[in-house]
Amino acid sequence: MSDVDLTLEEALEELSSAEEFLDYFGIAYDAKTVHVNRLHILQRYHNYISAQGPAPEGDAPAREFYTTWLTRAYMDFVSSDALTERVFVVLQKAAGTSFVPLASLGGTGD
Repeated sequence: MSDVDLTLEEALEELSSAEEFLDYFGIAYDAKTVHVNRLHILQRYHNYISAQGPAPEGDAPAREFYTTWLTRAYMDFVSSDALTERVFVVLQKAAGTSFVPLASLGGTGD
């Protein structure tokens, strides 16, 4: 079965690299930018679509939805970098933005 024969849902299950996603949705990209930031782009894309809720019904609206958010995720790293964007928790912690609940610090006497 070729990519042309796949439904949008089936294609999304088959795609694995940032380049495959960008190619599938017809988004022009700089290979160097993607090479350096591929995992960050995919994580940001996942974060964006998760925050939006379910994709719209229908192939065309869903395709537009996914294309919009992938383009935005890619563009975040065209105009910035992974250290600035801090997509992954480890980078957020390094920036001091992790959350430690007060209750987890334990009391020294009440």
